[in-house]
Amino acid sequence: VRPESKSTEAAEREGVDLRLYTVIYDALNDVHDAMEGLLEPTTREKTIGRAEVRQVFSVPSSGVIAGSYVTDGKITRSATVRLVRDHVVVHTGKVASLRRFKEDAREVQSGYECGIGLENYADVKAGDVIEAFETEQVMRRLTPTSGRSVGAERRV
Repeated sequence: VRPESKSTEAAEREGVDLRLYTVIYDALNDVHDAMEGLLEPTTREKTIGRAEVRQVFSVPSSGVIAGSYVTDGKITRSATVRLVRDHVVVHTGKVASLRRFKEDAREVQSGYECGIGLENYADVKAGDVIEAFETEQVMRRLTPTSGRSVGAERRV
């Protein structure tokens, strides 16, 4: 159905978006896409690696450095880390420095030792565990089942 000129003028005056379709499925797809756009993305946490603190060093220029052994995955300089003591999260923050021997490193793989400095945190003890993780946003999608319920996800 085509709109009359009076209804087109009224729609412009009220700020209503008029769309014309020849096939009903195109209208349904546009409504479906608009509803998906209203959904908030969910954040998902992905563990990159885990390191065990073996010894703590106090360096005058850098502060406290955790002499660590990477047990799983890898530790990267850009990762967010969580300091775990006795299965309780004590601190969450960023890596301030990552060194292998006396050289700065971008990442340290599993099976290697490194020095990890935490940003704005100095209460590190031997036996602590440093977990590196990334957070990613996942765009939620409407499922194509009957009723179009929310549940399926798509990465952004």
